Amino acid sequence: MTSTLLTEYLGNTPQLKIIDFFLDNGNDYSKKEILENAGISKTTLYKVWSKLEDFEIVVPKRKYGNTTLFELNKKNILVKQIMSMDSALSMQAMTKAEKIAKQKQTKPLIFSENS
Repeated sequence: MTSTLLTEYLGNTPQLKIIDFFLDNGNDYSKKEILENAGISKTTLYKVWSKLEDFEIVVPKRKYGNTTLFELNKKNILVKQIMSMDSALSMQAMTKAEKIAKQKQTKPLIFSENS
């Protein structure tokens, strides 16, 4: 998984990688799909998973055969705060990119005498 604004700003922790994966992709996923797409190992997933469930950051949504699919709990206050920060970081990055684009458009052309 490539680095995102959120992980660049808050750190590249396994918990944040999992949350960021859900923010970018929505929907519900199995633990196997989460670890493959979040770019973490199975061992790491199982080390941090219980905390994510204890804090109700991820919650079971449905069962598919023997597999439980999980979703990000968007009603959780911690998740709401992270979503707000993710949105603010995106807005700030867009504003900065627009400012740079405008500077490039208004930059005067300088010709050397040899042109």
